[in-house]
Amino acid sequence: MTTAPSSPHRPSPRRRSRVIAGGAVALVLAATAAVPATAAPADTSAGQAGAGLNEVMFVGNNWEGTADVIESTGDYARVGRVNVIPDKAERLWEIHLNPVRLAFYLGIRQTVGEGHDQYVDDMYSTPDGSAVVVSRPSFADVVSIDLATGGINWRFPVSGFRSDHMAISPDGRKVAVSASTSNTVHVLDIVTGKELGSFGTGDKPHENVFTDGGRYIWNMSIGEVNNALDAPWLDWTKGDRRITIADANTFETVRVVDMRERLDAFGRDDLSDSVRPVAFTPDESTLYFQVSFFNGFLEYDVAADRITRSKELPKNPETDEDRTTWVNDSRHHGMSMDPRGDKLCVAGTMDDYATVVDRKTLREGPLVPVSKPYWATVSGDGRHCVVSESGADRVSVIDFATGRKVRSVPVGDHPQRVRVGHVPAGWTGPSGS
Repeated sequence: MTTAPSSPHRPSPRRRSRVIAGGAVALVLAATAAVPATAAPADTSAGQAGAGLNEVMFVGNNWEGTADVIESTGDYARVGRVNVIPDKAERLWEIHLNPVRLAFYLGIRQTVGEGHDQYVDDMYSTPDGSAVVVSRPSFADVVSIDLATGGINWRFPVSGFRSDHMAISPDGRKVAVSASTSNTVHVLDIVTGKELGSFGTGDKPHENVFTDGGRYIWNMSIGEVNNALDAPWLDWTKGDRRITIADANTFETVRVVDMRERLDAFGRDDLSDSVRPVAFTPDESTLYFQVSFFNGFLEYDVAADRITRSKELPKNPETDEDRTTWVNDSRHHGMSMDPRGDKLCVAGTMDDYATVVDRKTLREGPLVPVSKPYWATVSGDGRHCVVSESGADRVSVIDFATGRKVRSVPVGDHPQRVRVGHVPAGWTGPSGS
């Protein structure tokens, strides 16, 4: 594969897609495209659930430092709540004794935290349902919280000064976490917290996805999203944004994709190449992804290595068109796909709605009013899309079949990530809460 020249409108050259290990591109594409369709989306299981477990959803209340646990189907009633910062006093003491760490802690609060501390970004339960593993941005770590006692089983400080999105392997044994400021993804043993390996990424690694049955990890780096240099002609200041595909066992990078070249070839050199939330089809042959500042998403054929379609969704006329007012360069942030691969659920973050899009026609359904939706997750039975309303402190449930809201459930302060997991049957919260 040759390296294409920079687009003429770019003030400085950008890194392009490149092969790292000989024929790795062909191997990765062939392996990814060959995965058979599955009955459930990739992020809805933490390994195989055993007897005596109840499937639930964990809702991370980022500014509050709690995770609400709700039923994954039915009436989505709240089951219990977990305090994910039981060691808050200890962590703050350490931070205030270190001027550099304190500077980053305060910086996170004033930028990405919108004036608030970020105590929980992502979370997954262990296969046996005994613990929930949580990334805590303001504390730059990952912790395992015992669901029986509420205590900490282990703590892993990430490199740099902020932890972010995670992903769990299909067997539930590994968890990958982005270390935002060090451009690193750490892969941990979910039971012991031991680091199994790591790999480098582009600037500000964001979402992670395991593919091919856990053989590869895809990481999307979003670049600098906290400055006010948001004019299109200043896009080059946002850093090295790319998709890094790493071997999940050796942690070697096997492929790097810069969407700039593909966007330009598709005729959308006006769009940012900062890849935000993504959704694979069940057979992993097609990737749908959101980018900074765009009220819509794009479709990428993995084997052909090209963008095939784009979808622009309606704008809310009440949304301020000043891009510097959009949170962390988002316009739309959050998407998921139903288990059959027929429908996409999209969170229109700055436009205050969510909608279900038919994948074949790309026609959107009703625009469901929701307040600053930050994430979209498929319910345990696959019938619904569960959207976190960070502006209203609740999650809302949208029916994939009708596109209509069927339920809302109150949760804590500023819910963001929502993940399906497991707790012991009859569990109602840690004894120490």
